[in-house]
Amino acid sequence: MARRSNPAVRIATETAHNAVFDADGKPKPGVHNALLKAVEIQRPLVLAYIRRLQKKHPRATAAQLADILERDYLRAVTGGGAIVGATAVVPGVGTVASLGLSAAATVGFLEATALYATSLAELHGIRLTNPEKASTMVMAIMLGEEGTALLGTLGGQAAGNGMNATRAWGNVLSKSMSVPGFGSVRNRIQKAFLKNLLKRQGTALFGRALPFGIGAVVGGAGNLMMGRAVVGNAKEAFGPMPDTIPGELNAAAPDHLTLEGNNLGSQR
Repeated sequence: MARRSNPAVRIATETAHNAVFDADGKPKPGVHNALLKAVEIQRPLVLAYIRRLQKKHPRATAAQLADILERDYLRAVTGGGAIVGATAVVPGVGTVASLGLSAAATVGFLEATALYATSLAELHGIRLTNPEKASTMVMAIMLGEEGTALLGTLGGQAAGNGMNATRAWGNVLSKSMSVPGFGSVRNRIQKAFLKNLLKRQGTALFGRALPFGIGAVVGGAGNLMMGRAVVGNAKEAFGPMPDTIPGELNAAAPDHLTLEGNNLGSQR
């Protein structure tokens, strides 16, 4: 006997879809910008975060700090998904209203991912002073092999000279000068990232909005699964941790940290 569809489930799914996509199935204006803005992060904030961890764990090695980064990241994204999912059981917060909170949880997930990925890059000695290059790396990490392979094309010449692949594209992204071909690679990574994210988050939006407390379980579990995928991608992309912490992270923080073009942008 065929299972009867639940009208409430169908309505909630359609509402989640319509909150993000138009009638033609394309993301509504502003969706792309909001998602891309969420993966931007300023290097001074990353350094401040790592130094806080070092102050709390003064004897920690690079590998131990990476473990702490991973633990904090997974806790942050899992807790965020569960908290948003739990709002579906609060009187007065219906499914439609909670979908707005689910969208906010998506942005929170991306911001936490950006902090984790760029902090890990710093521990590997990759200095991402340009927010655009930093966000490109974050998107590539989230894409996994496809994204890091695209980054590898930027450092192909250096890699051909015997340099480690990660070190090659890391050096390219660390350069303060313009990088030939970067714009093209960024556009390809950005397009694949948005397509992949919107496909995955379409079900995540609905899952977090499920009522009767189920959303808390689905939201937290879904974020944990995606977070673990990011951690796995990052470890694959960066490889083994260095034996020593990069010298700049051991030095006293400078009074003023500037970015390329002296453009600090918004600081969250």
